[in-house]
Amino acid sequence: MIRNIKHRPGIIRVAKATISCVLAVTFIFSFGVRDTFGQRRFSRTYPAGKNVRLVLMNRSGMVTVTGWDRNEISISAYLELPAAQIAPQSLTDKIYINLVKDNQGRDVGSVNFEVRVPYEASVDIETTIGNLNVISVRGGLVRARINSDGDITLTNIGSATVAAENVTGNILFDGLIVDDGNYRFSSMQGRITLRIPFTASFRLVATAPSTRSIDLGTLGGGRMRLLSDGRRIVGQNGDGSAIISVTNQRGSIAFLKR
Repeated sequence: MIRNIKHRPGIIRVAKATISCVLAVTFIFSFGVRDTFGQRRFSRTYPAGKNVRLVLMNRSGMVTVTGWDRNEISISAYLELPAAQIAPQSLTDKIYINLVKDNQGRDVGSVNFEVRVPYEASVDIETTIGNLNVISVRGGLVRARINSDGDITLTNIGSATVAAENVTGNILFDGLIVDDGNYRFSSMQGRITLRIPFTASFRLVATAPSTRSIDLGTLGGGRMRLLSDGRRIVGQNGDGSAIISVTNQRGSIAFLKR
């Protein structure tokens, strides 16, 4: 027999309490899922002069640095859980971020950075695993180093000193060769591609000891010489004012006209 519960306020109160508990548990569970599988975001902006230097050492994750026409550095980071600690230091003409030091001994997730810097800034970035990208920067220095696995892409670069190094992955440099500049690229395996003006003046040493895969394209004029049974190419373009050194132990090297 079905009874009318309108006149039984105790049952109604119990029912309401039960529903409230269920909703509370559901809310807590849902919040926990978002916290576990979501990301946290870090955002900070610093005033900066045109010649500021950004030094960023990551542990795991992608770093993208892009030049812009503002005298400030904008840092956005997307942190996978467990979230790493980010503690930037704003020093004289320098922004310094070291996630390796700040999270020593901690188990933390990957951190993906998106950074904006003045066009004339110098950029020095490093990570253990992950891709590194630098776009439209022409300060005195661009350095990108990956201690393990990841690609390095340097696009529209006008710096006089450029260094890119990884262990496994591709390296792409697309930029100018400045007079008296120094350009060094090194990898254990993968592809190293340099897209440069073939009218630039530089001395070249390109070495691929295992594969002998060095493609000069139309750059291969009479002033380039094959050495060590094709494992190395040395030569000079123009008056040879800049230096380009490329080494790929078990991968290929290619030059494209810019």
